[in-house]
Amino acid sequence: MKSPLTTTSLLLALCIAAHAAPRPNFILCMADDQGWGDMAYNGHPTVKTPVFDEMARMGWRFDRFYAGAPVCSPTRASVMTGRTPNRMGAFSWGNTLRPQEITVAEALKSVGYTTGHFGKWHLGSVRADSPVNPGNSGFDDWLSAPNFFEVDPLLCDKGKAVKFTGEGSEVIVKRTLEFIAKAKASDKPFLAVVWFGSPHGPHIGTERDLALYKNQPLKQQHFLAEITAMDRAMGQIRAGLRAQGVSDNTLLWYNSDNGAIAEGSTGGLRGRKAAIYEGGLRVPGLMEWPARLKQPRVVTIPCGTVDIYPTLLELAGAKVTKQPVLDGVSLVPLLDGKMTSRPRPMGFWDFAIGGVRTPSEEWMKRLLDEQAAGKVVAWDQVEPIPASQLRSDYPDTTFGRHAAWLDNDWKLHRIETKAGAVKWELYNLATDRTESQDLLAAEPQRTAKMRGELEAWLKGVVASLNGADYK
Repeated sequence: MKSPLTTTSLLLALCIAAHAAPRPNFILCMADDQGWGDMAYNGHPTVKTPVFDEMARMGWRFDRFYAGAPVCSPTRASVMTGRTPNRMGAFSWGNTLRPQEITVAEALKSVGYTTGHFGKWHLGSVRADSPVNPGNSGFDDWLSAPNFFEVDPLLCDKGKAVKFTGEGSEVIVKRTLEFIAKAKASDKPFLAVVWFGSPHGPHIGTERDLALYKNQPLKQQHFLAEITAMDRAMGQIRAGLRAQGVSDNTLLWYNSDNGAIAEGSTGGLRGRKAAIYEGGLRVPGLMEWPARLKQPRVVTIPCGTVDIYPTLLELAGAKVTKQPVLDGVSLVPLLDGKMTSRPRPMGFWDFAIGGVRTPSEEWMKRLLDEQAAGKVVAWDQVEPIPASQLRSDYPDTTFGRHAAWLDNDWKLHRIETKAGAVKWELYNLATDRTESQDLLAAEPQRTAKMRGELEAWLKGVVASLNGADYK
């Protein structure tokens, strides 16, 4: 029999738990190929982004937000895992997750979250039997595409190919809001990952959005129209959250997956998509959470997609017992006003292995035809995990192609040629955001320290790539 004191303590604990604040909801939104300068609030002279502009004005605007890689699939892998993508062999576009990886969806499900993925996946086959489809990566509900998608998209609804009508960004937001309504009805906190297919080429704008840009060249009209459609879809998410009464306790986080393409704007930064320079990595970043972020703020501390996983896990109180090496840091101290600089550097590495063709429309049409014929082919026969991702014999003595080490204002580049020669560059981004004044010779001590850290990190990444984190 419990003592009165023990019983009283137990009742008090239960009472406190019953009145504790509910776990926050999370929505992670990501554009496909939107550069840092492809926002009106960042100075673009033409694009219309009224919703993004309002978020930048009323919420938190991250002026130094970094994609985990300078191309799409690797960055998506970093969001899912909090890890630099080369640790799992997600070297470039079209690479997948490894089935062994622990995703943010799996981690949050362990503490009672319901999870959904809507839009571009690009982390493996979306066929029903794929070990790396969204459903087998922790998502309860999913309406996903193997790659980018346009107007009237062909999407995969939990393994089944379905043709939809409408502007692509709005199609996936409609499904997202239906998912949120179900989560609210079941009284469960939710994670919704909303990955737009815009403004990736070939760019197909609707008449409604093209009308805003009729004085621009035709290709630019369609590119800008896709951004404006995505902006409107973000407005639909925000309005839907308010209508369902869940906006206050929902963290809404937006960013892009890499820097600007040829049609886009880097905002004057060096390089573009596929480059390790700022123009390939620095992307728009926005956050809203009315219950917690009560004042607008412009964040200049470097943050990135690798930070999403550890931040959400801490906010949700989720623990992973066998957590592989993380490259990101929790931004909860930043949200609490206790972070004045980044506590540890961020590494980037453009590995010397190219991308893998992932034609979304072609793959989805093939699946649709197979379904109609009643003969669906096994995933590994048509959309396998690339063999390069499954190897475990990568050397840790050479690190081609281009890597960088970002320590707050300082960024060190390591550029290795095919012949094995290495060139180093050092920039102070506080005074030289265009990375045009190399300070390598002027900062020998700083260079030596950062070089040692970067080379140690690269060796650690190769160890992960070769399976050390799964043992």
